[in-house]
Amino acid sequence: MKTEQFNLFEGTRRLQMTDSIELTAQSLNAYGPTHKHWAVAWSGGKDSTATLTLLVYLIESGKVQRPQTLTVLFADTRMELVPLMAAASDIIDDLRARGIDVRTVMAPLDKRFLVYILGRGVPPPNNNTLRWCTRQIKIDPMTAALRELVGGLGEKVLTITGVRQGESAMRDQRIVMSCGKDGAECGQGWYQQTLPTALTDTLAPLLHWRVCHVWEWLRSWAPRPEFGDWSTKLLAEAYGGDEAEEVNARTGCTGCPLASRDTALDNLVSRPQWAYLAPLQGLKPIYRWLREPANRLRQPGGERRGDGTLSKNQQRMGPLTLEARTEALGRVLVIQAEVNAAALALGRPQVDILNAEEEARIRELIAAGTWPQRWTGDEPTGDTLLPIHYADGSVLPLLDFSQPIGYE
Repeated sequence: MKTEQFNLFEGTRRLQMTDSIELTAQSLNAYGPTHKHWAVAWSGGKDSTATLTLLVYLIESGKVQRPQTLTVLFADTRMELVPLMAAASDIIDDLRARGIDVRTVMAPLDKRFLVYILGRGVPPPNNNTLRWCTRQIKIDPMTAALRELVGGLGEKVLTITGVRQGESAMRDQRIVMSCGKDGAECGQGWYQQTLPTALTDTLAPLLHWRVCHVWEWLRSWAPRPEFGDWSTKLLAEAYGGDEAEEVNARTGCTGCPLASRDTALDNLVSRPQWAYLAPLQGLKPIYRWLREPANRLRQPGGERRGDGTLSKNQQRMGPLTLEARTEALGRVLVIQAEVNAAALALGRPQVDILNAEEEARIRELIAAGTWPQRWTGDEPTGDTLLPIHYADGSVLPLLDFSQPIGYE
């Protein structure tokens, strides 16, 4: 009897859940055997968690050929939503109980999100010119972990990612890996595009999944014993439980400065059991405040490149002042303390976005007057009125209002 092979690009029938799972199994069986060693790039978000738990189920049920080794690389950004970290902790325990190697991947101390901002003075990332966070706290640490893994194995691995574009985008062949269409998880596409090909090949076995199937798997399938008995309901709850599909929020940092609205956090604190996390909504205003000109330094004008020519971006805005960093550190600590006091009283999970080691390092860097490269700390603040310098060397001086204006 011939087995039907699903083809995503033929016909108009919309994929059902069982079809999506079958296509994932076919993808893994087609490309998986080309590598003896597999790694899973797992962020703890919905897409990568669905990928990971489905992969383990398919292997354990015999539907997918087991690799010689399977290593799960968990990217801990130190900024994830509390329910996501709680769910991830349970899943990590479950994975290890099954004999699966799980390694936590984290940025070095000085490059962690809040240490980099408040200690070194780099402004919070924004949507336009300073989107440094995804690479620094997710991609670079994952690359380093893969390099260590490959060095120990002595050969290239297959990295499995949670990249997902949705059925319609796949059918139209409009696959842009770095974006987050159809509610896709923030940052996942970067793994697919930027992980070094000398270390790994990448496979996205949920690429064709619709977002409704991701929620269906996490809420209804994965928690059942026959599909692995996974602790994924908590994760779905972080996005709104039964309304998660409509919320359509991507996984991101708590108070993500790149998002116009912190949909996941806003939805989370609207639920009684997570309402105590409401003070975390105060993080985004801190990031906005830090980007204000009064809290940043600015090049006074005449800045030159290494070859002596004038820089195109004259009088650019730069790092955070020491005073602003100190003020922001205090505000973040107050928010964290307020949340954790409520958590302790309610017996709920606490938040840990800034631990004692990170706080001490921030204070050390501030005390040392640490500045990003090519900044000294002697530059004026961004709200200081200055003559306007242009890239061609011309200067528009300030008007002198101290002299009386005469009329003929």
